[in-house]
Amino acid sequence: MDNPDTHLRRGFNWLGSATIIAKVIDFSTILAVLLFLTKEQVGVASLVVSIAMVVEAFDGLGTGEALVQAQSVSRLQLDTLFWFVIGAATAVAGLTLLAAPWVAAIYGVAGMQTFFIAAAVKQPLVGAALIPLALMNRDLQYERIAVVNVCATLAAALTRLGLAVAGAGAWAIVGGYTASGLFILIGALIARPFRPGLRFQFAEIRSLVHFGIRAAAANIFEQIFKNIDFLLVGWFYGTARLAVYRVAFDVAMEPAMAVGTLVNRTALPVFARVSRVRDQLARSLTWSLRRLTMLVAPLMVGLILAADPLTALLHDEQGNSYAAAALPLKLLAAAGLFRVTSQILTPLMLASGRPGTAATLSAATLLLLSLGILVAGISFNAQAGIVAVSAVWLAVYALLLVWGSTYLRRHWDIRALELAPAFIEPLAAAGIMAFAVELALAFTGENAIIRVAIVVAAIALAYAGLFLSARYRSQTA
Repeated sequence: MDNPDTHLRRGFNWLGSATIIAKVIDFSTILAVLLFLTKEQVGVASLVVSIAMVVEAFDGLGTGEALVQAQSVSRLQLDTLFWFVIGAATAVAGLTLLAAPWVAAIYGVAGMQTFFIAAAVKQPLVGAALIPLALMNRDLQYERIAVVNVCATLAAALTRLGLAVAGAGAWAIVGGYTASGLFILIGALIARPFRPGLRFQFAEIRSLVHFGIRAAAANIFEQIFKNIDFLLVGWFYGTARLAVYRVAFDVAMEPAMAVGTLVNRTALPVFARVSRVRDQLARSLTWSLRRLTMLVAPLMVGLILAADPLTALLHDEQGNSYAAAALPLKLLAAAGLFRVTSQILTPLMLASGRPGTAATLSAATLLLLSLGILVAGISFNAQAGIVAVSAVWLAVYALLLVWGSTYLRRHWDIRALELAPAFIEPLAAAGIMAFAVELALAFTGENAIIRVAIVVAAIALAYAGLFLSARYRSQTA
């Protein structure tokens, strides 16, 4: 058997680099787009995209994960699976259009239902890309996946920015969301050409669908989990306040969510190969956690340090500041570090044949988050409310980490102390970075641009140090 650490290293290096590039592109263009949209337009688009992301989780009914973990797959199964996925995606798109007027009525936003046309169009595009992407992931072709992700992100970001500059308003964000599906499909078919045959035998994919439905439940709960805060914040506080919360969330949590995608794509096929051997699984898990923390810790700490000057620099089309997003951003950045660590549990459960457990965990976490946000929405006014919602995220992920450590000890006899070395170096680097930034800021005054520049430079130096340390360790191993 190939060394699993080698595949993990390739996956994290290629997909991690692609994730960083994609997030830099996304982050830069989103900040630019904010200048051309009002807070209300950002809020409406956020609601539509949040609902669309939940809808998208139904595409394929989890058969992508089933395909990745299957021992073997025939050409007939692939052909049948393709048409099954396309049919499911088309049905999901139709139901989205039917539900759109009801959603618009719930939020009381006139014309909101028209934006769901773009959300419906994306579903078959995502469905058609599922098999090529799953086959690349199954074959550990991380390099190709990385190229597809970066190119699709760049193309979608430019589309979003172009629409914003042209005065498209909320359509800029919604159109960028749909465009990402189109560009991912084009890239996937170029990187891994797949032409389905005109044949369909459901009996051939029954086992894949059975596994997929259970895996899809986890994905659906996860997507609701990722978007329930937007839906509830928009409901309680309106679209303008949702825009403030959305800016804080996107800046802090989008990197964590992207790394979560990296975890699933990289770790799932590798964990599937070593899940029956405790020592190999523990080694792969430790290696993964170290890389995840290296990717996220300096950035999250940097965002906490830069939150006040960064949000003070952001304004909408009417000149209104996003400074109110500073404290939520700090709380969400701390939660983002917890989130990335806990997300390793889902691919671990799927790889070991426990999709039901993954779904149960997602459902329980969703319930805790929803109840916390409901309490915050009922108890606090708009400004205090978005702070309280951000604090709920931090509390939920802290509880999830405690549960995860218990789960690992019970099922694999892997104890928290055994995994602790994965966090020492990244957290030490982040701590040194924070001390250096605070020292530098004491001598630079209150200029927001200078303060942000100092933090960015410190983050870059921290990543450079971690990269050199990792390279030295791999050469001397």
